[in-house]
Amino acid sequence: MPETDRFAAFTWDGLARSGSTGAPHYHEFLRVPALSAGRYHLPAGSTDPQQPHREDEVYYVVRGRSRFVAGDETIEVGPGAVLYVPKELPHRFVDIREDLEILVLFAPAETRGPSDAC
Repeated sequence: MPETDRFAAFTWDGLARSGSTGAPHYHEFLRVPALSAGRYHLPAGSTDPQQPHREDEVYYVVRGRSRFVAGDETIEVGPGAVLYVPKELPHRFVDIREDLEILVLFAPAETRGPSDAC
């Protein structure tokens, strides 16, 4: 995703149709120096492969249900859940019972390559 200094607008369904580039479950759709944003999709029964990131993260669960582990805490998550994860904290979605669709925001913009995202 090229950096932009222009206004941009997206629809969630449009992002889903645009498919993934790089990591199989993650599609970055916005990148500016202060933040990057992507759509993260994990099918029911799958394993979340992500590793801790060098940036702070916010997740917004659009659809689906699972548990979320961050450090030594585990919570149930579903549509409408908003999660903040500080940089370098180990975390992942587990026991994915329904396909998860998640909006992910990194601040500042994620520094890893697309294959390392989420």
